[in-house]
Amino acid sequence: MQVHSYTTSGGKDLILNYLDSLPDKESAEGYHLISLLEKEGIAAFDLLETRQIEGKLWEIKFYRHNRIFYVLMDADNIYLLHACKKQKGKAEKFEIDKAKARAKEIL
Repeated sequence: MQVHSYTTSGGKDLILNYLDSLPDKESAEGYHLISLLEKEGIAAFDLLETRQIEGKLWEIKFYRHNRIFYVLMDADNIYLLHACKKQKGKAEKFEIDKAKARAKEIL
């Protein structure tokens, strides 16, 4: 599966920057899930904790409170749109709104 990370118009990869900013164990788990998606494709979702947010927008939960929001375009392409750390009982509205706006850009 092709894993596409959201990049700004200036070429900054926001997903990889987020993962790089995390403590080593959290960062390693984030990179592992990306590798798993690349190698296993759709089958990787059986091993990951995911949840539908709205429409085509989903989230992957990893290492306690970290989230990566994504859109699965087809069986061969996934777009990672936004990454954040959950601060309260659920993902905060402004974090979901960022992911929704980025999803609209690529859909």
